[in-house]
Amino acid sequence: MAIDTTSEAQASGRYIRTSPRKVRRVLDQIRGQTYRDALILLEFMPYRACDPILKVLRSAVANAEHNLGLDPATLVVSKAFADQGPVLKRYRPRAQGRAYQIRKPTCHITLAVAPSVDD
Repeated sequence: MAIDTTSEAQASGRYIRTSPRKVRRVLDQIRGQTYRDALILLEFMPYRACDPILKVLRSAVANAEHNLGLDPATLVVSKAFADQGPVLKRYRPRAQGRAYQIRKPTCHITLAVAPSVDD
């Protein structure tokens, strides 16, 4: 199954409060899947990162439908990646007046969908 990347719709979710490593674990599963299969996978995976990814995927498909006039049944996840966002730094008090730093990572999720071209 070939992918037509000339008419590609894209969406991104920024400043998602999840580690990029945990998001990539899910994105690797849906990359190259059809829209329908990706929806099913995201619905039943046990990871917390699935909710923001599902939101971004639906947004990308809505962009493809509205802006490019593509049929959602023919769409395939052509690109899926997560970049690191800013890290929120917090401090936790510890014994004897010390403070330990807590790092709360964020990430930017980018998804692109393109129509599949059957050979």
